[in-house]
Amino acid sequence: MPDSRKTRGPHPKDVRCFGRSQIETLRRAVEELSWLLSRRYSRKAAQTLVGDRHKLRDRQRKAIQRCAVGDHARSDRLSRLLEPGALRDRELWIDGYNVLLTVEAAMDGAVILGARDGAYRDIAAMSRHYRSVGVTIPALRAIGESLNDLGCRQSTWLLDRPISNSGRLRALMTNEAQQAGWSWDVQLVDNPDALLRDPDKIVATADSGILDRCGQWLNLARIVVEDKVEEPWVIDLSLPPSSVNPMTTSA
Repeated sequence: MPDSRKTRGPHPKDVRCFGRSQIETLRRAVEELSWLLSRRYSRKAAQTLVGDRHKLRDRQRKAIQRCAVGDHARSDRLSRLLEPGALRDRELWIDGYNVLLTVEAAMDGAVILGARDGAYRDIAAMSRHYRSVGVTIPALRAIGESLNDLGCRQSTWLLDRPISNSGRLRALMTNEAQQAGWSWDVQLVDNPDALLRDPDKIVATADSGILDRCGQWLNLARIVVEDKVEEPWVIDLSLPPSSVNPMTTSA
């Protein structure tokens, strides 16, 4: 079914799923899932085990999946994380939908998750259809202003060609960039992931599959949300690696 939403705002269940009383349980669940992943347990089995142990609802399970990262993967990703100041006069390759949708969600008051690798992620599942909403242009302008602040020389945006309305979004982005004087090249490609995994590129994404195989990466969505979004609903589910086996602690 095409995406006909007029906002990227919070799901009706999110107040109950992510209220203050739930945060410690979710943080413990992320720590436990990360502990299991660090020991190479099957991700699917580990997610089921931890979710069942804490009696998590579906959206809570999605949240811990997005935030949990094994120790080795976390260390590896952070070792390749580019400091914002190091982007000056360099080219950035952007996972278009990944970055834009997270900033849109933050601007519309949806839950934004602080993951264990430092990335900000939204909780919505990516659809095969895209429809611009009221915050699309403000989100693009916030991203553009942030890239300008960072001194980025060139931004190459990759949009998934198979997602409907990608051509319309490309035209909108190109027009915004031309009016603002930003150096943006917006491309429609069949498989952005394959290009973003190039070790010679600096990429902006929070996609775990890309982060585990790319070269340097910029935490762009987090930078924009922290600098440009007023009072975003951020839930930080990250915790430092524990020296205690979390699966032996009481739930």
